[in-house]
Amino acid sequence: MTDSIRHRGPDADGHYFGESGGGSQKLSVALGHRRLSIIDVAGSAQPLGNEDGSIQIIFNGEIYNYRELRPDLIRRGHQFRTDGDTEVIVHLYEEYGLEFVQHLRGMFAIAIWDSGRQRLILVRDRLGQKPVFYRLEEGRLAFASELKSLLQIPGMPRNVSQPSVLRFLTLQYVPHPYSILEGFQRLAPATIAVLENGQLQSRIYWTPPYDDPQEHRGTVADWQEELRATLTEAVRLRLRSDVPLGAFLSGGIDSTIISGLMQTQLDRPVQTFSIGFPIAAFDERAFARQASQHLGTDHHEAVVHPDAISILPQLIWHYDEPFGDSSAIPTMYLSRMTREHVTVALTGDAGDELFCGYERYRAVRIASLMDRAPRWLRSFWNQRLVSLLPTSVKQKSFRRRLKRLLETIGEEPERRYLNWITIFNAAKLRWLVTDDLWQQTKTEDPAECIFSAYRRFPKRDFITRTMATDVFTYLPCDILTKVDIASMSVGLECRSPMLDHKVVELAARMPLQVKQTMKQSKKVLIETFADLIPAEIQTRKKMGFGVPIDHWFRDQLKPLLHDVLLSPRCLERGILNPSSVKQLVQEHTSSQVDHAYRLWNLLCLELWHRMYIDAPPPISAPSTLP
Repeated sequence: MTDSIRHRGPDADGHYFGESGGGSQKLSVALGHRRLSIIDVAGSAQPLGNEDGSIQIIFNGEIYNYRELRPDLIRRGHQFRTDGDTEVIVHLYEEYGLEFVQHLRGMFAIAIWDSGRQRLILVRDRLGQKPVFYRLEEGRLAFASELKSLLQIPGMPRNVSQPSVLRFLTLQYVPHPYSILEGFQRLAPATIAVLENGQLQSRIYWTPPYDDPQEHRGTVADWQEELRATLTEAVRLRLRSDVPLGAFLSGGIDSTIISGLMQTQLDRPVQTFSIGFPIAAFDERAFARQASQHLGTDHHEAVVHPDAISILPQLIWHYDEPFGDSSAIPTMYLSRMTREHVTVALTGDAGDELFCGYERYRAVRIASLMDRAPRWLRSFWNQRLVSLLPTSVKQKSFRRRLKRLLETIGEEPERRYLNWITIFNAAKLRWLVTDDLWQQTKTEDPAECIFSAYRRFPKRDFITRTMATDVFTYLPCDILTKVDIASMSVGLECRSPMLDHKVVELAARMPLQVKQTMKQSKKVLIETFADLIPAEIQTRKKMGFGVPIDHWFRDQLKPLLHDVLLSPRCLERGILNPSSVKQLVQEHTSSQVDHAYRLWNLLCLELWHRMYIDAPPPISAPSTLP
């Protein structure tokens, strides 16, 4: 099991085997750990125990405030043998029991075995930066950072969850607490689970205070002052490392701010990293260089010629489940380059979800205004005007986005937003999958996680509720999964200061008008950190971190597309309607419609089946496709 995740911890491994109780109450435990040494490199080997060994811990991640926590624990009589953060968690648990997690500021997946109480505790960090998969069956709890590790257990079943197939085809990821395999689950963010007396009980231990808006608290300047102080502190804590660290720098607002705050706190140039592509529409290197020159960083960049054929086998293997976000490809390339220089990289992740950065949030605002128009005008927009707009082949063209907006005027806002973000909406999903699969799964809404998230904070404005929904779903299940798997595939630790829970709590309380106006997104970020952001970057249009898969499917990947998606092996699997798949491939390769994202998701789904279901999954990343 630990060998299969060697990439997450290439520096060391450790194991603990123990028993407690007797007779029918006898319990056995086995803990395994792979270590990426960041803090207290020579010590802090895991599993790690307390003074008498009755409590054992393994954990993945970093506790950034461990130095602040140590003195109080020492005053309370706890003895330390190491200088790292792991032992701090052990003594916090001894002192505070299950409330120990409230003291932690960091990213973490933690397992604690308490032999005295005969219980095992699993904890995942507040925002879901570090993963935990588990399976509870007949009194045995198996858990791991990656699903592939659990599949190494002899006799472990690999039955595909059909509802999760539809969840994936809808969202391009499988949302927590579900897994792509029946009987397996992933621990939700901010959750603590306790296995005791054969029962697993879990609870949420933290929720961002979106239900506590402070619309009239102070001035905009007050919000800016607090944001500057809170984010600066979050960066300072994440500079703690006994190994070299740097930062991803794309030349966007978020990564520029993080790199700038790092540079203000260090007495040497920060090492920053970016990659570029030969296609101008996907190349941000000029902006990254501009940001680096403005901040005075030691910048590294590389031009990559992304080769999907060569990286796909590693991509499918590392992500364990079908994962359809194609930006995982450049993230893996960037992680590989960065790891050649440093072991830790700070990122700007979560800036969009917390501070209203996505263009779709502006579309939500526009749509809400158009919803107030007279019925006759709305009818003209989404019927007559839509029919007059010519169809655009390009997925992200202005005309295609405008048409999509007009088509949904007057719809329920939650359903409209879902239709904007889905790969296959409800109607297209029904058209895509076989009748048998649809009949098996039609009682479950594959997008229920979206509607459930919307219901959590009914009193806030709809744009803030939409951001909160992304924080609970898209952020942990897509963005953070993408970054964690891509970076850990090469033993690189990524830290995001904007995911510090103090920053998240501040952003959750902020009124919308501080973050967004009709003309400006991320208003409070740009105004608060204007000194760190070059003027051209403050006003630049957001560019996604992507690769030209639409071109690939008409060129270098066209043979693979036909060989995989149109093969009897795929079409006879009982998931996809053969005529629908053939239509998608034909329309895209003939440049009638851009189905790149949909085809990429179908390709990932089929290749995942071949690697993880059709045969025993390989113990290490393969070099060829199955």
